[in-house]
Amino acid sequence: MAFAGRVRFSILRGIDSAMDSSSPSGGLFRRFPLAARSVPLARRFVRSALRGVAPEVVDTAELLTSELVTNAVLHACTEVEVRVWSYGEQVRVRVGDGRPDRPLVPRAPRPYAGAGRGLAVVAELASSHGAHVGEDRKAVWFELWPKAPTPPTSGWETSPVHGRSATVSLIDVPYIVFLAAQRHADELLRELMLTARVEERAGVSRPALLVATDVANVISACMTSALEETVTSGATVTLDIAVPSGAAPAVDTLRHVLERGDVAAQLESLLTLPAPPHLRNHYQWVLDQLVTQLSGGPPTAWTLLSGAPDATSVELGPWDAGDVEDSRVPTAAADDDGRIIAANAALADLLGWRADELIGRPLTVLIPEHLRERHRAGFTALRLTGRSRLMGRSIPLPALHRDGSLVPMRLHVQSQEAVDGRTVRIGQFMPRATAPEEDRPVTHPDPGPPLRLYAGAAAEPRAGGEKATPAWERLSLLADTTAALSSTLDLREGLRRVCHVLTQQMAVWCVVDLLDEHGDAERICVVHREPRALCAGVDLGRLPPVSENARGPLARVLNGAGPLLITEIPSPNKAESALDARQLQLFEQLDASSTIMAPLRARRDVLGALIIVRTGQDDPFTEQDALLVAELVKGISLSVDNARLHQHTRNAAERLQRSLLPRLPHIPSMEITARYAPSSTTAQVGGDWFDAFTLPDGDTALVIGDVAGHDLNAAVTMSQLRNMLRGIAVDCQNQPSEVLRRLDLATLTLYPHSTATCAYAVVKGPHNGLWEVHHSSAGHLPLLLTRPNGDTRYLDSASGLLIGMDSTLPRLSARDLLPAQSTLLMFTDGLIERPGESLSDALNRLRRHTAALAQAPLHVFCDELILGLGAGSTDDIALLALRPSVPGT
Repeated sequence: MAFAGRVRFSILRGIDSAMDSSSPSGGLFRRFPLAARSVPLARRFVRSALRGVAPEVVDTAELLTSELVTNAVLHACTEVEVRVWSYGEQVRVRVGDGRPDRPLVPRAPRPYAGAGRGLAVVAELASSHGAHVGEDRKAVWFELWPKAPTPPTSGWETSPVHGRSATVSLIDVPYIVFLAAQRHADELLRELMLTARVEERAGVSRPALLVATDVANVISACMTSALEETVTSGATVTLDIAVPSGAAPAVDTLRHVLERGDVAAQLESLLTLPAPPHLRNHYQWVLDQLVTQLSGGPPTAWTLLSGAPDATSVELGPWDAGDVEDSRVPTAAADDDGRIIAANAALADLLGWRADELIGRPLTVLIPEHLRERHRAGFTALRLTGRSRLMGRSIPLPALHRDGSLVPMRLHVQSQEAVDGRTVRIGQFMPRATAPEEDRPVTHPDPGPPLRLYAGAAAEPRAGGEKATPAWERLSLLADTTAALSSTLDLREGLRRVCHVLTQQMAVWCVVDLLDEHGDAERICVVHREPRALCAGVDLGRLPPVSENARGPLARVLNGAGPLLITEIPSPNKAESALDARQLQLFEQLDASSTIMAPLRARRDVLGALIIVRTGQDDPFTEQDALLVAELVKGISLSVDNARLHQHTRNAAERLQRSLLPRLPHIPSMEITARYAPSSTTAQVGGDWFDAFTLPDGDTALVIGDVAGHDLNAAVTMSQLRNMLRGIAVDCQNQPSEVLRRLDLATLTLYPHSTATCAYAVVKGPHNGLWEVHHSSAGHLPLLLTRPNGDTRYLDSASGLLIGMDSTLPRLSARDLLPAQSTLLMFTDGLIERPGESLSDALNRLRRHTAALAQAPLHVFCDELILGLGAGSTDDIALLALRPSVPGT
């Protein structure tokens, strides 16, 4: 067998040396014209030439020949020659064309891609394969050895562009979007080349199509070669590609052909589906940059392109199922067939499923039956036209719970490209309580955000020569930054601690800039390895705006580019905008010799930038460092986003709660003051409320209550009970017990599953110089009366059941004197209750506090109670205080 192998290698080497001859010799040989029919003709020729060879070998040879001839017809656009040799069961096939200046474009195999798989199929099935480029011809060959040992494969190699070339800089290319756009363009061009009467069906002439296909192949080869030499440490990369200097007219032709082809696809004249808008716009930018720069114009970064569709969108990065699983927002991902391929626990819990149960089910399982047909129609229209009225927008609609009930939602759908060639639809199901792009779902800060070492293609360096950071050092740095972030609830302090970690282990300086909700940037910290080295001239605070003429690295990063590795720092006098000047001045102050600038990105938003700096005394940063920073900012961004969501939701909840609180009446004969303090631990609205209003007969009504729950339903019920009680009190003006009885009956009728505590009091007087308070309580804490001399007494003689329990049971009313200048206090349990403490002890503590404040002005009285008793409360606090004046004053 070894001897046979040596004989075979000798024969094949002789064949290789002879292949450059203009008159091929040896084996069976045939030439085929530049036409689509050459592909089936070549298959039949190979089958005929291999008579007597095992059928499975013939089938494989026929398939691989078909792939190579198709490539030659589409990309070389010349006559194709096929030569076949056989030696027993061993087969060699060579496919040649007349375009040695058009190199091969091998691509990573992507199982869901519709084009670009020919060379990958050959590499997978052939025993050996390779290519040879001569002076006037190019040949691709493969061998099939079913029984002999397989020699090392020669593999595919990309060749440089022949002839004069020019360098074009494509800045901040979202490479996963580019690969998807390129793949779609290849599929469209392939179908146009193989379509009969293409000018009639698509409005494209055959000569223009040949030019477009040729230059598209050149662009693909140039981009592939540039990507192979680039480390992709983030969602975007910057590529310097060498293209033929005279290619601008051909690129213009390619642009025209793609436009016409896409129109034909939208009209369903082709099998290829239209390009989604984000792919169409991106490939248009690539072609515009080629034409502009080949004509002598300057480059424009994709992230700084005016009017770029969602340039800071999460769709710039490759889709990763782990991002869905890590998200606190209820999220599902579906493929082009509408099947769920990923779902997180937040969504599953919300809709009554387990996350693993949703995988593989149609997305319609989450959509109410009456909306399913509209969903299918919209999904089909998106695939067939590439356009949708819903993509990128927040749409209010109900989701279907597993038990059949409807859950009010806002659905936000976004397209994202996956490394395996799929286009994935990401759907975020946001509870209707939150407003689109403003009030987001409640997300609580995590003590430790999950950090995953991304294992996708984007994380693998494509350039050698650098020593990778040991895995244990990477994990240690990730753990240390996580610990720094989780060691405090204050976001800014947490980021400062992260900077301290990075300056001790990776950099000399560390800077963090954050964007606010209006897109304005603020520098929140600048940290040095040695704190004493901080110079007084380093400014914090607001940065200049990201204007249209800002072209520096910080502007690019704040628009989503990066991480950017910069080893040559420009001088401040080269700045084109105030923001660029501010950043370059900082680099000069820091004595920066190299820097890595990375965007803090979460979901669809860029939140800010992390900047680490080394000085001239240190080794410059490398591409491996940029890869590590890309991992670090994932966890940092998640923590920043969670902290912002938590604070944003707390603020929104507090605004909602305060909007439900009443405006107190102005009554000359008495003072009325109220306070409301939201919970210090929850970001949700609650059911605490108070009210005060004047009745038709001139008396003053006072109300305080607490609806069970700390969610939107509790707040809505609270608002409804408050309004019902107002109407009942104004209508009947009876004893407080009767008002509460009617409120109880109305609640049981209209809101049978709601319960609440409530105290209702009516202040009358002064009659004969005396004030009176008539009151009744439905399970609420008693009113507290504090006299001017410090004596205190709870008014607890008219207690009854909670609202919503039983409206048939009798309720009591009580009447007590209310001395002038005494204070009547109504309050909710958040003011006094503490874990592990009895109610009697809590009530006694409140009495001591009010006694000490008996002579204090009423607003001071209330504030001191909140400060003295409410500081450690984990519940909402509401209190209402009334102090009648001396009659005649």
